[in-house]
Amino acid sequence: MDNPVQARILRCMSYDSDIIIVGGGLNGPALGLALADAGQTVTIIDALPAQAREQDTFDGRSYALALASQKMLSAIGIWGAVGDHAQPMLEIKVSDGRAGEGPSPFILEFDHAEIEEGPMGYMVEDRYLRVAFLDALAQHPKVTHLSGETVVAQDIEPSGATVTLASGRRLRGKVLVGADGRKSGTAERAGISRTGWDYGQTALVCAIGHERPHNGIAHQFFMPPGPLAILPLPGNRSSIVWSETHDMAARINAMDDADYMDTLRPRFGDFLGDIELAGVRFSYPLNLTLANAFVKPRLALIGDAAHGVHPIAGQGLNLGLRDVGALAEVLVDAARRGEDIGAINVLERYQTWRRWDTATLAAATDGFNKLFSNDNPILRGVRDLGMGVVNSMPNLRRRFIREAAGLNGDLPRLMLGRPL
Repeated sequence: MDNPVQARILRCMSYDSDIIIVGGGLNGPALGLALADAGQTVTIIDALPAQAREQDTFDGRSYALALASQKMLSAIGIWGAVGDHAQPMLEIKVSDGRAGEGPSPFILEFDHAEIEEGPMGYMVEDRYLRVAFLDALAQHPKVTHLSGETVVAQDIEPSGATVTLASGRRLRGKVLVGADGRKSGTAERAGISRTGWDYGQTALVCAIGHERPHNGIAHQFFMPPGPLAILPLPGNRSSIVWSETHDMAARINAMDDADYMDTLRPRFGDFLGDIELAGVRFSYPLNLTLANAFVKPRLALIGDAAHGVHPIAGQGLNLGLRDVGALAEVLVDAARRGEDIGAINVLERYQTWRRWDTATLAAATDGFNKLFSNDNPILRGVRDLGMGVVNSMPNLRRRFIREAAGLNGDLPRLMLGRPL
């Protein structure tokens, strides 16, 4: 075409897909499927090769899904492939104490029987969830999944967003979504700064086998260095998220498996009988990191790219899935009204929806970690008394149960199990 103005106009009207999503973990594919089911075309750029995500052996990784998140996975067609492998969480027991001494007598207990909707949530192993997403992406006609590709540059124009891949390929969409984790390149290239701090803790993650059944009960045991979460998996197995100071965690990580388990046993206790390691050991530093903006023109952040919180309440993935539900609903409703889905006034609806919930949970997890991760006798007395009071008040306890199940607040349609 000889006329450069006409060429630019034609290029500006041409899109490879409606939405380009950077990040192939869990939130990115969930958003892609939700949007594609509603008629949008989606390209997902995944840095990992497909074979790196296709593993069917248990390596210890698993996720705690709140009931509302399970409803979303059902609505986007994922739950049918993983439901038979999921472990319902029927009770949650929260206690305080020191390693080797057992919990204090003030225990906070949440029972799913106190709400009508069902289990508070489910534990699902990574191997089942990721393969279910890969299969669903491969089968959806409106989704293009590019594995083993990374973004090296992005350009935002009034009419669209363009990304350049390491392979040299360029892709253009109406909206660019960053689902690329706490060190989001999408956010950095957009000039979005972050606020946060290091907790001085490292999470040690593994799975264990045990002699006695867990009966679907999840435990959160607060110790001075940090919390220990014991989350039920199918069979006589549990997932462990165990927080220690950075120095102690480094020493424990350097141990062989036998010494590692000998260090865990006094912290874990003997209520499930003898325990043994099942799968691979992982670790990661704990910090708080919040993007100072979730949106810019033509761009939105979801999941850890928008907010990374302490895993004290096991809400990281659930918080990201709430982002997915909210952004998908905003974009789809705007498209149906004939609006430009990449316009800043449209994307700001998503940011307004999600900022308060995110800030509230970040503050709560930060506060709980500071309150419980110490051995101050005055604070120990206050928190034990507080747990005893909450446990004695059915209405307040029920509210906490609904919060754990993800049923409170202004929920997106997908988290109610309804299609877009």
